Parts: sequence; structure tokens; C-alpha cells
Amino acid sequence: MRLGIDVGKARIGVARSDLHGMLATPLETVRRAADGSDLARVVELAVEYDAAEILVGLPLALSGRETASTDDARGFAARVAGAVGRPVRLVDERLSTVSANSVLRTSGRSQKSSRMIVDQIAAVVILQQALDTERSTGRPPGSLVDAEELPPTP
Repeated sequence: MRLGIDVGKARIGVARSDLHGMLATPLETVRRAADGSDLARVVELAVEYDAAEILVGLPLALSGRETASTDDARGFAARVAGAVGRPVRLVDERLSTVSANSVLRTSGRSQKSSRMIVDQIAAVVILQQALDTERSTGRPPGSLVDAEELPPTP
């Protein structure tokens, strides 16, 4: 089982895969917190669901350039890697939130009523794309996070 993480400024979407790594489903939305309780909750979920690996979305600009959100996701991924003791990978997540909003609109949900789950759906999109990519290429998606190389604090 794997966890997919969509790191946002206000919330963190979390999704999980089935045991066979075929299907991603929404799990939880975690509020960002300066006290580290957001990191603690993600680690708790990784332990509770016995995640073999955690895939964190890397938000790049459409051009591929890095942004402030990219730095935030890298920092969060490094802290997860340092705390959880399991492999953490960064995967390209361009347009995952756009895709999540589209899915919710298609299902008839308003943007206002979807605010708390859009992050979970974005995490589903990130995780499902990573699972599909690995299945089609035979290679692990994204790049492995080395907690020692990345800054431990935001």
C-alpha cells in the first residue's frame, strides 16, 4: 500500500492505494499547522496503513520551473522522509488540482462544497498517475527523497 500526498498552503490531501497498487482512493484532508501536527498526522497515517512508500506531489510551473510551492513540497517531503523511515518519492503533479476540480465539477459538486475534499482528490490524481506510470514503464515514479539533502524546516 502507498500513500499519495498533495501539499498545499492551507491543507494536505492524502490518498492511499489498494494493496496491489492498482487503484488510488481518497483518505483524508489534513490542515497545515505551524506546530508540526500536520506532519505528525501524515506519519500516523503512514504507520496506520503500513505504507510501503509515500509519493508526494511536486508542484512545478507548466514550464517546468520551480516555484515557492515546489520548495514547500520538497521541504515537507524531506520532513516526512526523516520522520517515517520509509521511502518517500517526489512525483510531478502539474495540473493535479485542475484535474481534481474538473472531476468534482463533473460529479455535480460546487467548488464551495468541494473545498475540503479537493485536496484528497488531487492526492488521488497524483497517486494514480504514479501507479499507472510505474505499471507502464516498470520503473518507480519520480525521484527518491534523501532527507539529509533537503532542508528539515520550511
